[in-house]
Amino acid sequence: MNIYYLPGRGGRLETGLGEALLSRGLNVSGRETLGDFAKLNFAEQIEHVAQDLTTHFWHNEAMVVANSFGAYLFLHAQTLMPPFPGRVLLLSPIVGEFANSESQTFFVPPRARQLMALVQAGKYHSAKHCEIHVGEQDWQSNPDNVLALATLLAWHVTVVPEAGHMLPKTYVGALLDRWIS
Repeated sequence: MNIYYLPGRGGRLETGLGEALLSRGLNVSGRETLGDFAKLNFAEQIEHVAQDLTTHFWHNEAMVVANSFGAYLFLHAQTLMPPFPGRVLLLSPIVGEFANSESQTFFVPPRARQLMALVQAGKYHSAKHCEIHVGEQDWQSNPDNVLALATLLAWHVTVVPEAGHMLPKTYVGALLDRWIS
């Protein structure tokens, strides 16, 4: 079984979540978010993702798993194509800018407000089957922001109690086993 995987920023296809996918016997394709791909501008990155999906994964049985910034890439690639026909699993998705007042860190990704603006205007090409999991204490993927976006798109969201940006391995393992079968 083939799966398209987009890891978080600086991620590889065969480590972390990718390793968990491979250990379940899946053929993992996708984009590593480092090296030459990371050097592309954001528009080029989402064009590559959209091209990958429309060329190789455009069918009802297609599966996409995206994590953190990889989910942000998928969500923006979706603006360049019709609604994705397969199933999508987003873990700790970045959905716009975020800040942490305690550590005084913040991140403003490219096109930070575009997703919500398109969704609110009814102009977002929503994937047909999308499931999201986000940690209750995740300041990078703020659960309130994720819920607001997902509610407008009628996507299912699970807020994982007492979890941060990196969801517990046991939780993700059980989720993958259920989601893949």
